[in-house]
Amino acid sequence: MKTNICVVALLLSLPVLGLAQGPAYDGLDNHLSNLYRLSDAKTRSISPENPTGEKGKGGMATEGTGAAGARELGQGWKVSPSVVIAPGTTYTVAEINGSGMIQHIWMTPTGNWRLSILRMYWDDEKDPSVEVPVGDFFAVGWGKYARISSLAVCVNPGSAFNSYWPMPFRRKARITMENLDSQPMTLYYQVDYAETAVPKDAAYFHAQFRRINPVPVKQVYTIVDGIQGKGQYVGTYMAWGVHNNGWWGEGEIKFYLDGDQVFPTINGTGTEDYFNGSYDFVNSEKKQYEEFTSPYSGLAQVIRPDGLYQSQQRFGLYRWHIVDPVRFDHDLRVTIQDLAWRPSGGYLPLSDDIASVAFWYQTEPHAAFPKLPPREQLETY
Repeated sequence: MKTNICVVALLLSLPVLGLAQGPAYDGLDNHLSNLYRLSDAKTRSISPENPTGEKGKGGMATEGTGAAGARELGQGWKVSPSVVIAPGTTYTVAEINGSGMIQHIWMTPTGNWRLSILRMYWDDEKDPSVEVPVGDFFAVGWGKYARISSLAVCVNPGSAFNSYWPMPFRRKARITMENLDSQPMTLYYQVDYAETAVPKDAAYFHAQFRRINPVPVKQVYTIVDGIQGKGQYVGTYMAWGVHNNGWWGEGEIKFYLDGDQVFPTINGTGTEDYFNGSYDFVNSEKKQYEEFTSPYSGLAQVIRPDGLYQSQQRFGLYRWHIVDPVRFDHDLRVTIQDLAWRPSGGYLPLSDDIASVAFWYQTEPHAAFPKLPPREQLETY
């Protein structure tokens, strides 16, 4: 009798000991250690073959960019693999109602990547939380392919753009592409997302583009300012066009957090240091810049002068703060110095062509973005 009482007591104590089943898995925050867990989240995907992402609605097109190739095969045989966006028009890539999270975006856009503007809106907001030329969003801002293998962004052979930034929404998500070019563009795309409840503490994804050409002498370049709300800064991409023959990356990056004015809370030691390189990104044996791409940072692109049309040095750099996000409670400003090293010694302020994308999460509403530069100031040259 005593034994049975002990067994009953042990069984009753199991929830107290933490052995009871935990809360249902929402299907988010996926990684190798929890892929075995079941969830009620619904997997959906939007593409030209299923523009609404609805269950059982894929491959139904009878007209599209692939109709000629599928003429002998018929419906269901790659009739609509892409869309054509006319000059001066905006196409809605995705419109999702309800609660969930975008988990992956794949795109392959033709045309001028600096003149193709990607925008994202959360929960019926009027102003976008993301407004970035598509090439810069995927860390290839000079209109030329560069392979990137990182956790947040992958650019694969054939100019295949992939984003793995998680993008939660509570009521609605909308993604658009505007073609500012004078020529039509063809866009292949797929937006993969989960329909599920998102955590109460989930902030919204933001990305903002800026460009100054040239940076005024002795003035810092502002990557982002005016951020208002609580959140965390998670990444920087920079397309840096150097107007100098020597080393150009002495400038310090500075993060002004929560009321910082003259002096920042976080102060870097140099441009290549911030992007997790050192000593000019130099390959000491070859005596030249050495490109690299890694999970959290990279000098993914070095455009070298060819002596004629491609006559200037151009660099593409990224730094993702995935394991070290920069957290702020109510405001944030990020700047970087445009600073070189004189051959004779000492620092030399520059006037370079710098473009950037700042990536962060924050509570809504967000402060208004500055207007994008006009077309002639967006183009790379």
